[in-house]
Amino acid sequence: MAIRKIVVLGEDEVLRKRSRRVDKFDKRLRTLLDRVRQLLDDMLETLHATANGAAIAAPQVGILKRAVVIDVGDGLIELVNPEILRTEGAVVGAEGCLSIPGRRCTVERPEKVVVAAQNRDGKAIQLEAE
Repeated sequence: MAIRKIVVLGEDEVLRKRSRRVDKFDKRLRTLLDRVRQLLDDMLETLHATANGAAIAAPQVGILKRAVVIDVGDGLIELVNPEILRTEGAVVGAEGCLSIPGRRCTVERPEKVVVAAQNRDGKAIQLEAE
């Protein structure tokens, strides 16, 4: 694992670009699968090294792939190609972003969300969270 540099808003246009799907999970393409796993491992290590982050997305480490790692203390969540299927309600709270250091603002988020994604092995998963 490796700690990657977090891209800061204004340094690189990667944060404003659309990420690409991770399409290659084929076990025969072991190198590509290993790269996805390595990216997720590096994102987790980078997140933990910041000591103040709850989640990190691949573009925040300069990779235009649809992948996110979330660790809010209830167990690690890794989502590849996440898609929001359903939301419910709304909550307002203060949030920060690793790519905008030193700034916090009040944002509105869904109270509940259902997400479809793939895990690090390409298996389809569905997650319901509050």
